[in-house]
Amino acid sequence: MKQKQKQKQKQHIQSIYFLRLFAMMMVVLVHVTAAYATVLPFASEAYQKYHFLNRIVRIEAGIFIVITGLVFFYSYINKPLTKTLWKTYYARRVTYILVPYIIWALIYEFYSYYVGATELNAADIVKRILRGESYYQLHFIFLIVQVYLVLPVFVWLAQKVTIFKKYMWLFGIIIQLGYLMLNNTYHITSFNLFLNTMATFLLGGWIGIYYREQVDKKYSRSNIVLFLVTLGSGIAISLLNYHLYTMKTIQISGFTYEAVNTLYLVAGSYFFFRIAEILAEKLSVKSVTIVKNIAMYSFGFYLIHPMVLNFVAKAVPIQGNYMFHFEILARYILTLAGCYLIIWGCHRLLPFASFLFGKLPKEAVFIYRRPDHK
Repeated sequence: MKQKQKQKQKQHIQSIYFLRLFAMMMVVLVHVTAAYATVLPFASEAYQKYHFLNRIVRIEAGIFIVITGLVFFYSYINKPLTKTLWKTYYARRVTYILVPYIIWALIYEFYSYYVGATELNAADIVKRILRGESYYQLHFIFLIVQVYLVLPVFVWLAQKVTIFKKYMWLFGIIIQLGYLMLNNTYHITSFNLFLNTMATFLLGGWIGIYYREQVDKKYSRSNIVLFLVTLGSGIAISLLNYHLYTMKTIQISGFTYEAVNTLYLVAGSYFFFRIAEILAEKLSVKSVTIVKNIAMYSFGFYLIHPMVLNFVAKAVPIQGNYMFHFEILARYILTLAGCYLIIWGCHRLLPFASFLFGKLPKEAVFIYRRPDHK
């Protein structure tokens, strides 16, 4: 009986693939729609709408971090923390996270030099790589690397300190807001530190530890509250960003802004987890398999989409008239398709594809293949 319960507890989490799909589609949308800032008339109605869209979908950062916490706490919380375990853990992180990060950081360094944005100075390149600044999306991968480095400490805490384990999501919020308050007050560092992500990271860890209980709550009425909080805080942070940083018509403390943003990321990521669980249960096996086959490339999408978007932008120029909407849509679809085809092609043809795009399955399946296909 206990063995069956253990097997049930450690079942594969299908909702992870939906969360990855949400996040990768959102991050591409953020960078595709960013064209509004240089093409549309400043402060026009269309400008305001695209600014709002561009800001409200930035919940993708929280979802990515939640996935990280969820997967690893779910996997490690009940394991004895031996030297062998952590040796294997760090070896895999180096292979599937750090190596792809360094490779793509170098690729973007040479790409930036090619387009005339930077110079090939070894000291500057090393500095940018160490700070996650080789290209605009890599700062987030650098945060993920930091999270992986400190994750064992928090797993150990969760195993040893019951109150921390039980209220991990709350500790995450307190740690993150405490750090933000201190940094805003005393300007401790400008370094992109992992403490900026503790709220969503420990939320994901908490979901992973209590996964079975969380699955049972997926149809809870609290979904309505989560939706309203997500919507309200999302609208608030989008409007605050517009009036605070674009129009400069209001003044509030940086901490207040970050507190609202933290609320949005935490509530929104938790809400999308519930939605992902519902979809994983309700959709057909074929639909879930298709989502899985696309979402397994999410890390690769994050790494390569800016370069793919740059090439797509040359093929699909944007005008500041009614065609803007269609051109943005075309860029979005082509960027998503281009990223998928490139990663799938590399996965199929290159034996070392995992060093480029993170851990990949042994076999490259294009979208969907029938179970009886040989």
